[in-house]
Amino acid sequence: MSDSVLEQALTWLNDPLNWSGRGGVPALTLEHLGMSVAAVAMAAAIALPVGVWLGHRGRGSTATVVVANTSRALPTLALLFIFAATGLGFGNRPTVIAAAIFAIPPILSNAVTGMAGVDPAARDAARGMGMSGARSLAVVEVPLALPLIGAGLRTSAVQVIATIPLAALVGGGGLGTIIVTGFANRRFGEVVAGGLLVVVLSLAAEGVLALGQRALTPKALRRPR
Repeated sequence: MSDSVLEQALTWLNDPLNWSGRGGVPALTLEHLGMSVAAVAMAAAIALPVGVWLGHRGRGSTATVVVANTSRALPTLALLFIFAATGLGFGNRPTVIAAAIFAIPPILSNAVTGMAGVDPAARDAARGMGMSGARSLAVVEVPLALPLIGAGLRTSAVQVIATIPLAALVGGGGLGTIIVTGFANRRFGEVVAGGLLVVVLSLAAEGVLALGQRALTPKALRRPR
């Protein structure tokens, strides 16, 4: 990458006109985050209950992890074009659905692995204290599995944020419009600027989610700094 392209990217990022209006960076960033949150929430609503249940039962967990990891090879862009040929059409909605499908495997596999890895002695101790199966699951097992569950959510969130720019290829919004517009007009500095914005957003999300995971993890399970 030549220095001139980097200079063009910095010039684009320092232009106040690119930071105002409906097509400005703040508005596009909020739209990008909105789609990302919707996709991760949709994926978590499906994957977390299934993963926790399968891991708690201890049956079929290995097959589930294998299938979930294999499904990661499903290309999100191909899904978008398939959706475009159906009633879902173009825009943000099919992108959110495709990103949610892409986000399910890491959430599901980490939830299953985390629950399956809970020490059986902890379950026995909870039952010995008179806890029901549901209370043991909520009070003992899920907190113990939280580090892995949180890691799955973080992984999926960062992957989704990095994938949402594909929305611009099917008439959607978000920061991907900067990249696509730059390619269309052969302004490669604008392409690099859009890519940098996506990278910064992904790193910021990773940091915020890491802090949230640490705050929710029981103190006894926190790794020393």
